Amino acid sequence: MDWSDLTVLITGGTGSFGHKFTEVVLREFAPKKLIVFSRDELKQHEMRQLWDDRPNDSRIRYFVGDIRDRDRLYRAMKGVDIVVHAAALKQVPACEYNPFEAVQTNVHGAQNIIDAAIDTGVKRVVALSSDKAVNPVNLYGATKLVAERLFIQGNAYAGDGGTRFACVRYGNVVGSRGSVIPLFRTQRQSGGVTVTDERMTRFWLTLDQAVRFVLRAIEQMAGGEVFVPKIPSMRIMDLVRAMAPDCTVSFTGIRPGEKVHEALLSDHEAAHTLEFDDMYVIQPEFGWWSLGHWKHGKPLQDGFRYTSDANTAWLSPSDLCRMADVAVPV
Repeated sequence: MDWSDLTVLITGGTGSFGHKFTEVVLREFAPKKLIVFSRDELKQHEMRQLWDDRPNDSRIRYFVGDIRDRDRLYRAMKGVDIVVHAAALKQVPACEYNPFEAVQTNVHGAQNIIDAAIDTGVKRVVALSSDKAVNPVNLYGATKLVAERLFIQGNAYAGDGGTRFACVRYGNVVGSRGSVIPLFRTQRQSGGVTVTDERMTRFWLTLDQAVRFVLRAIEQMAGGEVFVPKIPSMRIMDLVRAMAPDCTVSFTGIRPGEKVHEALLSDHEAAHTLEFDDMYVIQPEFGWWSLGHWKHGKPLQDGFRYTSDANTAWLSPSDLCRMADVAVPV
């Protein structure tokens, strides 16, 4: 895949993922053009300041727009080859309190992306999903599940030889906005941190790993897949020992819409999933457009589930400190 001939658009491009995506893509893949699409002009201004002194800056374009606005998406995607869809409302409490807004952005916005990509001739679209889309227990997870289904079946709307859509589904990103790691960094200054339930486990990966996995999915996709990386888990109390070893811990109780353990692959999905050395590829159940593309993966056993508590790879406190770039506790 020759990225030098490609124009790439990223929605939600001023977020944590968007910043890292821009850094990696411009430095290592050198596309013809990179369009940063987001609704916050201040964040775009701040991002522009970061790239002003860099030789690749001339290839970056900034589009102020909202994925709820179909017309703006049509204009932004004109001449675009690849779309990475990272825009979403993702804070669980905010989505519960503002359910109509969550649906407008995460579901209707996904439909707008699909329609605009097909009609403007975009070649490939990869949407970012979440472990919370698996057996969802909150509205955010439910909207991401619906968005996944829309992107998968968007391939059927595109027809033969048209735009191809796929999803990437991963767990918690170390240090991303709204995650527990920035929270612990703030709380530990007061000598104490809060934990909802001491049994909790979560999947973790770095922003760099997330970006590179998305780029790999773009290059390997046939359409309709959900790509799931094999990533390590960590126990919440090990995270406390890594981030705040000398702090007191207050247990507040599990919050509404929160799981004790997360899942990246359900037992239902396992029936049409192939395993590779470092990832799982969930194939579309009705994917006539991609038949025969994935030939070398290993089928999973009946009843297989990929969950954070039953994982075979675990992070130690020192592992997490290295990932999060914090001091290793003695």
